[in-house]
Order: sequence, then structure tokens, then C-alpha cells
Amino acid sequence: QVRLVESGGDLVQAGGSLRLSCAASGRVFSINVMGWYRQAPGKQRELVATITDGGSTNYADSVKGRFTVSRDNAENTVNLQMNSLKPEDTAVYYCKATRRGGSIEYDYWGRGTQVTVSS
Repeated sequence: QVRLVESGGDLVQAGGSLRLSCAASGRVFSINVMGWYRQAPGKQRELVATITDGGSTNYADSVKGRFTVSRDNAENTVNLQMNSLKPEDTAVYYCKATRRGGSIEYDYWGRGTQVTVSS
């Protein structure tokens, strides 16, 4: 099992910045991908950014150039630096980790942290 705990969500004005952090514990040795997803009220959960254990990143088009995902493999943390925030970034942000167990991949989710961007 892998436990994920997010932190850093807050209320911020448009144009502001926030930094989200996610700490993983448990069977972290075989986590290959970590990342962030978000879910706004009435909408489906969507990918924000992911990063592999090798450092390869992937971003949603809506956040490219504004958000940066980073990872500390030694500390088992993944961070999301969010700049130039917009009201449409308002959502619950979830941390996700994918662990490889043989030929099977297991997904783990945190409980989420609320980000609210006021106009």
C-alpha cells in the first residue's frame, strides 16, 4: 500500500501563486509515476501534471507555462508550483501515485486539497 498526503491548498487571488506538496509513504520503492489531478464542481477529474521517476513530465495544455511539477525521489514527495493562477484553476487537487508490481500497476490517490482562486 501507498499512502499519499497532500498539503498547500488555499484561497488565492487571480494572478497569485501556490505550491502544493504530496508526501508518499508505505511501499514507495516501486512508484514510477506521480502526479496531480484536479476536479472542479460538476466536472470530471482531469490530469494536471505527471512526472516519472526518471524526471519526464507531462502537462495539461491548460496549465503549460504556468505550472511546474517536480519530484524528490529520496524524500518521496511530488510538488506542484502553480503560478499565474486563474479562477478556472479552482478545484480539489489530488495526488496520484502509480506503483508497479510485476506486470501489474496499482494506482493510489490522496484525499485532495482545495485550491480556490478568486477573481
